[in-house]
Amino acid sequence: MPTYTDSYGVEITYYVWPVEKPRAVVQVSHGVGEHAQRYVELATALNEAGYSVYADDHRGHGQTGFIQHGGDLTRMGKLGPGGLRAAVAAVHQLSGIIRAENPGVPLVLFGHSWGSFMVQMIVSKHASEYDAVVLSGTAYRWPGSLDTGDLNRKHKHLGTTGAEWLSRDPAVAEAFVADPLTTLTPIAKLFGIRDGLRLFGRPAKNLPSNLPLLIQVGGDDTVGGEKSALKLADAYAKRSGLRDIHLIIYPGARHEIYNETNREAVRADLIAWLNEHLPDQPNSAPAAP
Repeated sequence: MPTYTDSYGVEITYYVWPVEKPRAVVQVSHGVGEHAQRYVELATALNEAGYSVYADDHRGHGQTGFIQHGGDLTRMGKLGPGGLRAAVAAVHQLSGIIRAENPGVPLVLFGHSWGSFMVQMIVSKHASEYDAVVLSGTAYRWPGSLDTGDLNRKHKHLGTTGAEWLSRDPAVAEAFVADPLTTLTPIAKLFGIRDGLRLFGRPAKNLPSNLPLLIQVGGDDTVGGEKSALKLADAYAKRSGLRDIHLIIYPGARHEIYNETNREAVRADLIAWLNEHLPDQPNSAPAAP
């Protein structure tokens, strides 16, 4: 597995699912307490549609966290020196690697949950570096619109794993808790109060108006849900000046829409949107029928 070293000396593990002559590259930024390998199914679908995929295990997570913490699984999710700001910078650092390895190929920044919050932060400073942005399981990062507490409280009567809030598919919760590289420890405990507060913020003003943005959330997502996603879309339109915003709410779906019972439809929506906004490049891989 390839790695790179961030500015604090932390070795970041990342994964590449390439295609020959890609239509674009999709960089995936995963959520808190999980890791990039949980996106293999999505990467496969994107490959079949002609897109290469890169995804890192963020600081403290997956193989990055395993190595960073000397194999101590009780510390999974702990970000280490530099905290949240360093984690965000490391995700942005991977974007530079992708551009260097894929000159002239469009770059899409995709973030889920905490990964989507980091994407929001990166876009606020570096929007011009990306050709499209996708936010999954996201929220408007403002008190009252972003829930970082007990995310399973609405669904705890549905099972015993503590992860029922992730998906209507029971196998998803079971697999999550069985995975030694995942954790359900709340963000406040993992990150601490200071970095927990740094999650809050609004989209930057005056972003490139032609930057396409796709927002996909479940209607039963306890992190934010429909009301929060509507506020986020409104902020990107009125505050940031984006003109091409597409919001999709999946009724009844929970937090991990790409692991939901309607995951095929969610993936199809993503690929259709990407195909619309990233025209087939000359000599690129053909899109799947």
